[in-house]
Amino acid sequence: MVKTLASYVKEFKKVSFLTPICMVGEVIMEMVIPMLMASIIDEGVGKGDMGHIYRVGMLMIAAAALGLIFGVLGGVFGARASTGFARNLRKGMFDNIQTFSFANIDKYSVAGLVTRLTTDVTNLQNAYQMLLRMTFRAPASLIIAMIMAFLINARLASIYLVAVVVLGLILSFMIRKAMRYFREVFRKYDDLNASVQENVTGIRVVKAYVREDYENKKFSKAAENLYWMFVRAERVVVSSSPLMQFTVYSCILLISWLGAKMIVADGLTTGQLMSLLTYCMNILMSLMMLSMIFVMITMSTASGERVAEVLNEKSSLQNPEHPDYEITDGSIQFEHVDFSYSTTAERPVLEDINLSIKSGETIGIIGGTGSSKSSLVNLISRLYDVTKGRVLVGGKDVRSYDMETLRNQVAVVLQKNVLFSGTILENLRWGDENATEEECIRACRLACADEFIQQFPDKYETYIEQGGSNVSGGQKQRLCIARALLKKPKILILDDSTSAVDTATDARIRKAFAEEIPDTTKLIIAQRISSVQNADRIIVMDDGKINGFGTHEELLANNEIYRDVYESQMSGSGDFDENGGAA
Repeated sequence: MVKTLASYVKEFKKVSFLTPICMVGEVIMEMVIPMLMASIIDEGVGKGDMGHIYRVGMLMIAAAALGLIFGVLGGVFGARASTGFARNLRKGMFDNIQTFSFANIDKYSVAGLVTRLTTDVTNLQNAYQMLLRMTFRAPASLIIAMIMAFLINARLASIYLVAVVVLGLILSFMIRKAMRYFREVFRKYDDLNASVQENVTGIRVVKAYVREDYENKKFSKAAENLYWMFVRAERVVVSSSPLMQFTVYSCILLISWLGAKMIVADGLTTGQLMSLLTYCMNILMSLMMLSMIFVMITMSTASGERVAEVLNEKSSLQNPEHPDYEITDGSIQFEHVDFSYSTTAERPVLEDINLSIKSGETIGIIGGTGSSKSSLVNLISRLYDVTKGRVLVGGKDVRSYDMETLRNQVAVVLQKNVLFSGTILENLRWGDENATEEECIRACRLACADEFIQQFPDKYETYIEQGGSNVSGGQKQRLCIARALLKKPKILILDDSTSAVDTATDARIRKAFAEEIPDTTKLIIAQRISSVQNADRIIVMDDGKINGFGTHEELLANNEIYRDVYESQMSGSGDFDENGGAA
């Protein structure tokens, strides 16, 4: 973990190195001042030497000024180093998340990734700044003050040594106990963020079903769990404060009592006693700083483990050593394909799939919920890798292609359509960043989107809110189809992506595809048989297997599931999931 995180300091190594140097310089100046003060009292005030007072006083002012400069520089350098470190961590995590396969994404919750990118990185930023400043300052202050105290009077300084050892043992016990709670705290943060994200994303549904009270209770429960976990952790941590105060006052009393007796016996001067009391405060304040450092490190260790986990996560999909960069055509073959989302699954999601699809064909895919239609098409663009067998595109195994090349030639309009904040043109150019406005308009006409875009006041410059919340479901689907068409793919996959449009618009989209992109292989997943009955061939999926594959007429004659669904839909009594074939 430490090695992983340290590699993200990068260009901030210099300021990271200068910060502790400045902090040690500040400590040295602070430690010199009590010695100078003792000299003023004993040699200047005690002997009435005003010249000595002026000379040493000027040295004290110079030491204080240098200490101030060192302190300011340490703060500036520490801030630059910690904020730069946090920036690099966030960028590194975000960049690595972009490389994740669907299998990697499935491993983490969205709320968990958000917490790691925000709360966990902020904890590491604070800890790094404290590490550079206080972790060097506190031990340096403690060690130098201890040395100076022993130089003045070893007998009295031994009191500090005993206090340091006892407090160190007690603090180490407290830190270990608090660590357990802080690890649990960040898992509770994930639950809290998940509750917020789910509520905000589905706020319209919440209001439509008048479930505000239920959501409030759910959030309150997550917040309450987090509260109590923090209370337990902080209860352990704050117990160190009265212990520290007791030790500080005990040391002051002992040193004052023993020091006064030694002054009477001429074994100690007044100035030396004052210096010892100052060093006493320095030593014990350093201990309190160290306790705060240990608490912060305890919290940040839990955060660091979570951040390092994402940084070290490797995509389950990798490019081959010598990838192919050219896909000759849109033909597709499945050869004895099995697929499972988990290696520990009792049975595969897809089992012994064998298919041969010619380039340019239009293939319909129907099946009940859970019949693995989406899983089937996800293997074509290599969003997942097969568990067994091979998937071929253009006559070559998809694992032999450069992944970017493959996904540019296999355009997928997923079940959950996503638009991003920005104009319509900016969203469309996700398909081709160099597309002209004319090319975008043509793609929208093919997807039957141009007609509603022209009705907006700003037309193609209309701003789309985050998630496409200011357009309807059908409009969102058509924009996503147009975006995919701009890639000019050899294979186009529509994963139930016309479910929110009316049947007339659905028919117009299919007709446009047939006329305008005849050489593109089209795979259309649908629940309505009317959406696929004019396809060249239709796949009937059932429980992860191919139950039938043929034309509309062949399936009506030979496939019981297809026939039952067709008859139920034609009579208006239901869709695929209501009659047969549901898994």
